[in-house]
Amino acid sequence: MLVQAVQYLPDGVYVAVVDPGVGTSRRGVAISAGHSIFVGPDNGLLVWAVNALGGPAGAYEITNHHLMITPISSTFHGRDVFSPVAARLATGTPATAVGPRIAPEELVMLRDPVVQVDAAGLHAEIISIDGYGNVQTAATATQLRSALRVRTAGEPILVGTVKASYGETFGSVAQGEVVVFEDSAGLIAIAVNGGDARALLGAEPGSLIRLRRG
Repeated sequence: MLVQAVQYLPDGVYVAVVDPGVGTSRRGVAISAGHSIFVGPDNGLLVWAVNALGGPAGAYEITNHHLMITPISSTFHGRDVFSPVAARLATGTPATAVGPRIAPEELVMLRDPVVQVDAAGLHAEIISIDGYGNVQTAATATQLRSALRVRTAGEPILVGTVKASYGETFGSVAQGEVVVFEDSAGLIAIAVNGGDARALLGAEPGSLIRLRRG
C-alpha cells in the first residue's frame, strides 16, 4: 500500500510502522530517497517505496536517543522512536544525525510476490484486500493478457472454480457477478459487483489464486 500511495504524495518525511519485530534486535532506519525520507523498522516495509522514488540516497540506523521519547516502550516504537525522529527530521534535523550510515544493500528486502504462468493459467499472490472485499493480486494486466490471451471486456475467466468476466470496472458485470479488472495501481484485481470477493473466494493476503480461461 505504501509503494502504491507514495508516487501521489508530496515530498516529505514519512513514518510507516508494521513491526512484528518491535523490541527485538531489528533496526530502526531513516532512508532518504528523492526529496523524501522514510522512517520505520528495517524489515522490508520501506524499501519498495524508496525504490519507487529512485532508490536510497542514504540510509541510517536510528540510534540517537536524544531524538526519541524516553523511556522507550519495548512494544511502541512508533510512538517513542519513529514519530519523534520523523518530527525532528521534518523540522530540519539532518538525516545524518539519527545514527550511523548503513550501506543500502544491507537493508532488509521483502521477497517479490509470486506470479507464475504455466499450462493451468496464471497463479498470482494476493497482496491486499480492501474493506469492500475487493482482492488485489500481484499480477499486472500485461501478465494476465499474455497468460490467458484475454483482450476485450466480457471474456470469460475462471478464478479458482468461480466464473468471472474480464472487465474495466465493477459495473462491467451485473449485480452479484464477478469481474476481473486492472485496478488503479495497474494490478489485476477481482471484485463482486455489490458483493464481497474475499468471502466468495475464501481469499486471504499472501495466498495464491489461479486465473484461467473459462
